[in-house]
Amino acid sequence: MITCRTAQQCGQADFGWLQARYTFSFGHYFDPKLMGYASLRVLNQEVLAPGASFQPRTYPSVDILNLILQGEAEYRDNDGNTVRAKTGEALLLATQPGLSYSEQNVSNETPLTRLQLWLDACPERNNERVQRLTLPDNGSTLLASPDGAQGSLQLRQQVWIHHLDLRPGEQQTFALNGQRAYLQSIHGTLEANGDRNEGQRLTCGDGAFIHEENRLTIRAETPLRALLIDLPV
Repeated sequence: MITCRTAQQCGQADFGWLQARYTFSFGHYFDPKLMGYASLRVLNQEVLAPGASFQPRTYPSVDILNLILQGEAEYRDNDGNTVRAKTGEALLLATQPGLSYSEQNVSNETPLTRLQLWLDACPERNNERVQRLTLPDNGSTLLASPDGAQGSLQLRQQVWIHHLDLRPGEQQTFALNGQRAYLQSIHGTLEANGDRNEGQRLTCGDGAFIHEENRLTIRAETPLRALLIDLPV
């Protein structure tokens, strides 16, 4: 089963310095039916104005994946460590108890646009605090996985995240590891088909809940960038 959630159905925010779209309940946006999906807690697309920042805050036991779509961000923890990530890079932060992070758009001219995911983390696993990956600009890439396979970022959870960058007419088929997955169009239009041939069309900013499908075929109708989040747990 493939169930769409359009960009227009998501929570919205416009604070001037921050514009945001929330797939699940977050901040002021609350829907008791949308508190996450399996171990995927948060999926936000946010635009920070030039020079804007989030103040330091602590987090629950999650892995935070930031996909930088435009601009450059700096992250600083309360131990004094800093790391930057720019357009085309993915940054994974393994949160720790008592550790706070701030985030800043380092440019005074260019907005910072990024996609952010929170994934429940297994507390018994102790990964590197920060991992970074530069994404290729074509085909499909295993972006994150439980064991860091194929040079991917290593998660503290049984989740596989695929990044797609496809030309019109290109398609990819994925064997799913479990009963659930989530598909997110970052930009572009796609058609998604499962084993039941329930084709669904998604366009820029749309997402889809995938349930009880063994395989998923994604075909790009336009230049496409998307994420497939395989969530067996």
